[in-house]
Amino acid sequence: MPELPDITVYVERLRAKTVGRELRGIRLQSPFLLRTVEPPLQTAVGKRVVGVERLGKRLVIELGADGKGLWLVIHLMVAGRLRWKKPNAALPGKLALAAFDFADGTLMFTEASKKKRASLHVIADRAGLVAFDRGGLDVMSASAAEFAARLRAERHTIKRSLTDPTILDGIGNAYSDEILHAARLSPFRMTTALDDAELARLQQACITTLQWWIDHLRAEVGDGFPDEVTAFRSEMAVHGKYNQPCPVCGHKVQRVVYAENEANYCAVCQTEGRLLADRSLSRLLKDDWPRTLDELEERKNARATNAT
Repeated sequence: MPELPDITVYVERLRAKTVGRELRGIRLQSPFLLRTVEPPLQTAVGKRVVGVERLGKRLVIELGADGKGLWLVIHLMVAGRLRWKKPNAALPGKLALAAFDFADGTLMFTEASKKKRASLHVIADRAGLVAFDRGGLDVMSASAAEFAARLRAERHTIKRSLTDPTILDGIGNAYSDEILHAARLSPFRMTTALDDAELARLQQACITTLQWWIDHLRAEVGDGFPDEVTAFRSEMAVHGKYNQPCPVCGHKVQRVVYAENEANYCAVCQTEGRLLADRSLSRLLKDDWPRTLDELEERKNARATNAT
């Protein structure tokens, strides 16, 4: 799912491409995309884009004409993406959800998933945007006291708190892995157990990691458009790098799979050499689950010896 750095760059490039321009047409390919009935989607046609902003992991496009405002709220979810194409570009087959036509280009909304989780809401009043605000703290502008209070308010794992939109704003599975690696903290450490120094380190890792990726994505896109948004990038330290060497210590990146997500981490840098296991796997393997990297390597070597 596109997270704060990706959404930030989407916002910036959408502003450059659409603000001040008239929305000349909307082609809705998937009826599942539109989640509102009133006001009708087609009432947006003929209005000019006034602004584009980020609301958590959502994109908000404000349109206005004749003193009447309208807001399009876009949630890309996991597989939704936006692409800028030539004017009146053809909808790309089964992936297409909708196309927003401007004089000099078409904003194409696609989703590479059969689950159709992406959504579009049409809102007639800015006050209606409150319903989409999950209340998460903006880590880029929060004070140290605000950050500490929010993290310590409830007892969760750090991974859970980083990715909970009601606690922190705009961080998901991918960048939380990178933040925790930069902060040298275990994803399963409890937030209420963090001391002041660890919280300060975590906050700094949030700001530094997210800003680095915003700057990197900006430079990568330049004057174009972020057509290739992905959660897996070669520059990442641990996310999506299972069994590959950690860029800091060289030991192999480990992972814990749970529900529809996974936590990627370096045992040496983040857990003092201890291997983490999800509850179901721990219950299944019990004493057979290796507790450390050394024990894991010993078992691998033993299997290799027995195989020969």
